[in-house]
Amino acid sequence: MSVIIRKIFLSLIFAAGFAGLANATESRIRIVAFGDSLTAGYQLPPEAAFPVQLQKALQSRHPDVAVINAGVSGDTSKSGLHRLDWSLDDNVDAVILELGANDALRGIQPKFTEQALDDILQKLKGRNIEILIAGMRAPPNLGEEYSAAFNPIYSRLAKKHDVLLYPFFLEGVVANPSLNLPDGIHPTEEGIGVIVDNILPLVEDLIARVRTRTGSN
Repeated sequence: MSVIIRKIFLSLIFAAGFAGLANATESRIRIVAFGDSLTAGYQLPPEAAFPVQLQKALQSRHPDVAVINAGVSGDTSKSGLHRLDWSLDDNVDAVILELGANDALRGIQPKFTEQALDDILQKLKGRNIEILIAGMRAPPNLGEEYSAAFNPIYSRLAKKHDVLLYPFFLEGVVANPSLNLPDGIHPTEEGIGVIVDNILPLVEDLIARVRTRTGSN
């Protein structure tokens, strides 16, 4: 698929999702899960993807919150940066940023990953969007030097931009065969459920920040 066709295709998908949110008058707070295949729900049915499971977990306490899936399998931090502007409409209140796993898998220099994530955060902050950044860890096979350069990126950026941080998106899931697909990389539906349970308190903090900024109850 060419870059242009891919961009048009993804634009239509995201536009349809945002249109659905716009028509849902009860959904006053809109959170976009912006990430790679871990967000998109690689090889999972749509209802098992992280954004869908997260919204279900929020439903009883926050029925006015809608979570939209803006995950694209294969995205690096740089490709996420390139699609950011056309992936988010003007009605986004918050973003859960989950990128970097593919950077590490491809051995991209950590300084380039950090710069791309830094640029994304600056763009989101410039639009007054609240942010929860989900961290990633480098695979051990890349060596201690790479891990030492890659792993601190997320805490450093969270502090720099004063955003919420979930240190490791795959906490409690990584290296557990029962919670991962046969590739050993992508979570099963049950694995996504563990991620949702773990990250939920920080998502509620994210919602609280939105309510404080917008004055909504």
